[in-house]
Amino acid sequence: MHYNFMDIEKKWQKKWLDDKSFSAKEDENKKKYYVLEMFPYPSGNLHMGHVRNYSIGDVVARFKKMNGFNVLHPMGWDSFGLPAENAAIKRGVHPNDWTWSNIDNMRRQLKELGISYDWDREVATCHPDYYKWTQWMFLQLYKNGLAYKKKSYVNWCPSCATVLANEQVVNGACERCKSVVGKKDLEQWFFKITDYAQRLLDDIEKLKGWPDKVKIMQQNWIGRSEGVEVDFKVDGMDKSVRVYTTRPDTIYGVTYMVIAPEHPVVKELIKGTEQEQVCNEFISKMMYLNEIDRTSNDVEKEGVFTGRYVINPLNGDRVPLYLANYVLADTEPVLLWQFLLTTKETLSLQRSTICRLKL
Repeated sequence: MHYNFMDIEKKWQKKWLDDKSFSAKEDENKKKYYVLEMFPYPSGNLHMGHVRNYSIGDVVARFKKMNGFNVLHPMGWDSFGLPAENAAIKRGVHPNDWTWSNIDNMRRQLKELGISYDWDREVATCHPDYYKWTQWMFLQLYKNGLAYKKKSYVNWCPSCATVLANEQVVNGACERCKSVVGKKDLEQWFFKITDYAQRLLDDIEKLKGWPDKVKIMQQNWIGRSEGVEVDFKVDGMDKSVRVYTTRPDTIYGVTYMVIAPEHPVVKELIKGTEQEQVCNEFISKMMYLNEIDRTSNDVEKEGVFTGRYVINPLNGDRVPLYLANYVLADTEPVLLWQFLLTTKETLSLQRSTICRLKL
């Protein structure tokens, strides 16, 4: 028997489309079930990663529908932002034409796969009808003091002239154009999610059926901890640095302090010291390493002396201040604290407390 999949699948896909078999309708007699896979970026064509992800979602949607649920299974396109513009520039076409033509092609491919989407509910993040609501949401956050601006270091590709996520930096280079990626101190927007840290932690217990390891990952990501902030005076300067610790009882045992190379106060601290050139070289080196590489257990821990000392406010001890690759300016304090304590043997420390500069 020869299975002519082109003819048979087209027949049933047309019937599903004509009958609106997968369109969600209001029905109070059925339990609701919502199936949503992540929206694809319309790069031009689907690949096997898309097929794997969306076929799994389709199995879930069809199974629930066959078990009597009123299933909502929509599809959309993650199509807003610089990647689309850069791709269009590279090809010499308008971003609008490039994006919508890719969406048309990928929609066609998804329909050929026969996935049970409700195409009446399709969205595209590049469409004004969509992003007007994300803009509205941002304004509500801003009006309520939950959106603010500050400078922070980001991965920067000079060729693409855009910011990159850590995952887009492969072996220190841009995954698209292979240019060397460095760090750039840019002003950007942040959401003050820390105001909701305790509520987020408390509500994790409401996630019934979630694996414990996933809930623990969420708790660690939130990173809320309770501790104290302590000021250490810089010896020979009219300046103090503030550190955060969850173990104030161990401050007496501080043997040295470590600060992130990209911290904005570093340039001032090293200026005029014998270590200024060495520190600047180390800082430049760190600008071409991403956070994943710097905090990896497989990467050798390294650092340099700044030429400065700080004074322990509890016992008056004068302790050296170092720069190190494993300290990040924007790491959550509790996570960094735990990480640093695990590196004592590696650093040949017998009795010490490593503190982090609080931005």
